[in-house]
Amino acid sequence: MPLELVTIPCLADNYAYLVHDPDSAQTALVDAPEPGPILAALEAHQWRLTDILITHHHDDHIQGVEALRARTGAMVLGAAADAHRLPRLHLALDEHSSFPVGSEFARVIDVPGHTLGHIAFHFPQSRLCFTADSLMAGGCGRLFEGTARQMHASLSKLAALPPDTLICSGHEYTASNLRFALTLEPDNPRLISRAAEVAERRAKGLPTVPVPLEEELATNPYLRAHLPALKTAVGLPDADVVTVFAEIRARKDKF
Repeated sequence: MPLELVTIPCLADNYAYLVHDPDSAQTALVDAPEPGPILAALEAHQWRLTDILITHHHDDHIQGVEALRARTGAMVLGAAADAHRLPRLHLALDEHSSFPVGSEFARVIDVPGHTLGHIAFHFPQSRLCFTADSLMAGGCGRLFEGTARQMHASLSKLAALPPDTLICSGHEYTASNLRFALTLEPDNPRLISRAAEVAERRAKGLPTVPVPLEEELATNPYLRAHLPALKTAVGLPDADVVTVFAEIRARKDKF
């Protein structure tokens, strides 16, 4: 049976996620921006938190960990490479790690770029991937620590997942990301349609995540930097894909 998924808005524009296995009653949280909304969601579903999965060390993804640990006794899992700047870990992970949530095993994917120790959590059976600030809805995270080459390699790993995988990213940046994407591909019909749907959802106060990877492949410029149309749009028709990717990211930073 697939894991149950709950998307939880936190802080100004963050998301946390609960994944619940109904057979074992195990419930994992991905990232902990703040405890209040997460505890409310657990209470609403009458679930007990058993695991906290951390994608990276930024405060808006970890500042609720200790309160939730103290309240629930949950195990905390995160990247071994970042253990020195994460809350105390019960289990330190790398790209060769896997761990169970109920009967399903999650696979860890190293996705440096936004930070050097960023990881993603892929649940193959349930077709879920928690990408936080690496692959984001319509975009990708800023390159605070890594390079364009690292981020492109990270996103290439994620782009190779099955196209029906739901991408669960860490922020509500979708509308802005798609407005930027339209400056590069103004005639992309899928992008035009997606931007309109996102505007409608935000007008109703609804989340725009998660989203199928297939939609990202059709509309996210960072996954399309290899295409001639994108290369031409940034004035680099003959450049390699990493150079084009870096130019797209630089333009977004100024957008």
